[in-house]
Amino acid sequence: NMGNRVRIFLKLGARVVAVEPQHRCGRFLLKHFGKEDRFVLVPKALGERERPGEMMISNESALSSLSEEWIRRVRESGRFKDSRWRRRQAVDIITLDRLIQQEGVPAFMKIDVEGYEYQVLKGLTQTVRTISLEFTPEFMDAASQCIVHLSALGDIRLNYALGETMALILTDWVDPETMMDMLDAQRNSGPFGDVYVRFLPKDSLVDQDG
Repeated sequence: NMGNRVRIFLKLGARVVAVEPQHRCGRFLLKHFGKEDRFVLVPKALGERERPGEMMISNESALSSLSEEWIRRVRESGRFKDSRWRRRQAVDIITLDRLIQQEGVPAFMKIDVEGYEYQVLKGLTQTVRTISLEFTPEFMDAASQCIVHLSALGDIRLNYALGETMALILTDWVDPETMMDMLDAQRNSGPFGDVYVRFLPKDSLVDQDG
């Protein structure tokens, strides 16, 4: 989108690979971060397989999405009652596996794609260190699908944050079943947030509190 997290991670000294298919957002990112050696812009969308796609463009760029079902649900709930998706933009879709092949394995991966998280994760067939993915109460089944997919890739522990706070709610990281129960309890009510997923090393003896 407009680089709020890009700015944070660059200040922390990280190399940042930003995936942003929206033309206006891409121009903004290049204007503000394009001269930074540790910044890479990938002007594409992510998905299950490499193909052409179509994004529904919102009057609020952060709400643009490739998921028509997500848009329908948040419209019906009234969460974004003032938002409109009147334009469409052709996009090139790549997979996370391809992106990792091109740019390297990330230490942290933030996935915030307005209801398209599961399709993005289906393009990942390997473990990474840590992932965050957005959830909305109207579309909680997609968050559960994401957790099931990541569980199949490796041993994971999870936590979550509400809204834009980035403050973890749980003192201890929990197993997938516990997290899905917690999310299910917020279905159709409560704020949006992010689930944080941490892959444990295969030879690790660390328990869920470690």
